[in-house]
Amino acid sequence: MTGFYEMDLTKLNFDIIPSNYFDGIWMVHVIEHLYNGDEVIKNLLPKLKSGVICISNIRVKKYHAPSMYGTLNFKDDPTHVRLYSVQELSQLAQENNCTVLKKGTRRNVWFMMAMPFRIAASWIKGKNYRKYFWDVLGFADMCG
Repeated sequence: MTGFYEMDLTKLNFDIIPSNYFDGIWMVHVIEHLYNGDEVIKNLLPKLKSGVICISNIRVKKYHAPSMYGTLNFKDDPTHVRLYSVQELSQLAQENNCTVLKKGTRRNVWFMMAMPFRIAASWIKGKNYRKYFWDVLGFADMCG
């Protein structure tokens, strides 16, 4: 990593970030914490030279999921402010001259295969293991 930019994304002031510079932007469980996440994405796209933007967020269907400590339901985290559908994010990308390569429910096969070991290790350490169910239960969507 050659630089780190700490800022309030909601202010939409990205002048200190060079344009046409980055190979990729990953927003993993960021956008659901922003009221204006769509505008943030629009303003970050010019920062890519020709690369990929990958956005992962809570699935719209998880708004009505059962509540669970460690977050299974959108409302379990008080800092969640807005849900963005895959269709909305896909349309946003296309409107800004981006090609959507993959979209849908995020399921990492490697994470699912390692789930029993990850749960056991967390349980032994006395840490929260509930997030390891996310891939199996289809907690997140991704668009990239």
